[in-house]
Amino acid sequence: MHALTNIIRTYQETCRLSVLQHWHLRASAPCGCVTSSVTQKENTEDKSPIMQNKGLENTTVAEVLMTKGEEQVGSWIWCRTDDTVHDAVKQMAQNNIGSLVVLKPGDSQLIAGIFTERDYLRKMIAQERSAKYTKVMEVMTGQNKLVAVTSDTNILQAMQLMTENQIRHIPVIDGRIVGMISIVDVVRAVVGQQTGEVKRLNEFIKGDYY
Repeated sequence: MHALTNIIRTYQETCRLSVLQHWHLRASAPCGCVTSSVTQKENTEDKSPIMQNKGLENTTVAEVLMTKGEEQVGSWIWCRTDDTVHDAVKQMAQNNIGSLVVLKPGDSQLIAGIFTERDYLRKMIAQERSAKYTKVMEVMTGQNKLVAVTSDTNILQAMQLMTENQIRHIPVIDGRIVGMISIVDVVRAVVGQQTGEVKRLNEFIKGDYY
């Protein structure tokens, strides 16, 4: 998780240098002139996402889920407690993901736990168990040990939970499971916010704000 902190700090420093560079270009240009390459780039850019204008302190997990297309129940990948570990791992590989929400039998929205790559390595490979004859319920991280957030949790709080517990995936539960966010989603939210801040600072430096 220290790597996440370093990534964010590096990106923030890059943003700061970008702003200083644009400020220097404007200060050294003739009065009333703005470099055309910067202007053209900004005019052709798409409008910033809503999250970029709100600030991370006002961004919720629900908004991050919407950017992933997970605002609808069932769009996340899941398995059931009575599935074999072999089938669960196969599903993870096919979808290129590192974890699966584990649901209770009979109800597609009641969570029983989470099954991750770490569970597989520690409880299957290290113990030389057969994936074809082991049920997911036997090796998953159960609900009693599950770290989760709600849809209205602040994204910074979610990041803190993931860092403190050294986990890369965290389910979103509002009574029932509504989605899943990863450390990659958190980084994207931070980067998106920093990009929006740099754009607004550049506009202020060039005199777009009065």
